[in-house]
Amino acid sequence: PDVPQWLPGLIALLILLIMNLATVKLFGELEFWFALIKVIAILALIVIGLFMIFKGFSTHSGAAAFHNLWSHGGMFPNGLHGFLLSFQMVVFAFVGIELVGLTAGETKDPEKVIPKAINNIPVRVLLFYIGALLVIMSIYPWNAINPNESPFVQVFATVGIIAAASIINFVVLTSAASASNSAVFSTSRMIYSLAKEHNA
Repeated sequence: PDVPQWLPGLIALLILLIMNLATVKLFGELEFWFALIKVIAILALIVIGLFMIFKGFSTHSGAAAFHNLWSHGGMFPNGLHGFLLSFQMVVFAFVGIELVGLTAGETKDPEKVIPKAINNIPVRVLLFYIGALLVIMSIYPWNAINPNESPFVQVFATVGIIAAASIINFVVLTSAASASNSAVFSTSRMIYSLAKEHNA
């Protein structure tokens, strides 16, 4: 409580900066571990969710089943307005995808590695974004999800994982660290490139 709020943030930023000043390999290594935490959390949600669906697990909103996807007003129960407004959040979620190209300058064999990384993006989006959403909405219909609580927490708490909120908070913190790491990496590389051209 006596520690200023800015101090942990500054320490984390300095650690990330020092690691990014080394090599792109270290940046990639950090991102690998940050991503692994997110992937494990999402895969755990999907596996637990599918188990609940196939077992017909009962929640406060009824039985978990795939028909919850369309039996509560269909795809756009309140029209396209909310769907279109959500695009700004969806686009924000994809910020950082351009780093695939930015790392090319320091990547070994970029002609082979970069296209492979880019081509894997649609599969990952379908699995981790769409897959997780379909599972969540099969367990809790859209009108039963509490907007003040993470759907991930709701699913994990429903099956009796007491520390669900703490686990998801940890995942969110690693996601924030990953975003900061990417920002430090991209900013430092851009400033370096501009400096080489005598533009910074």
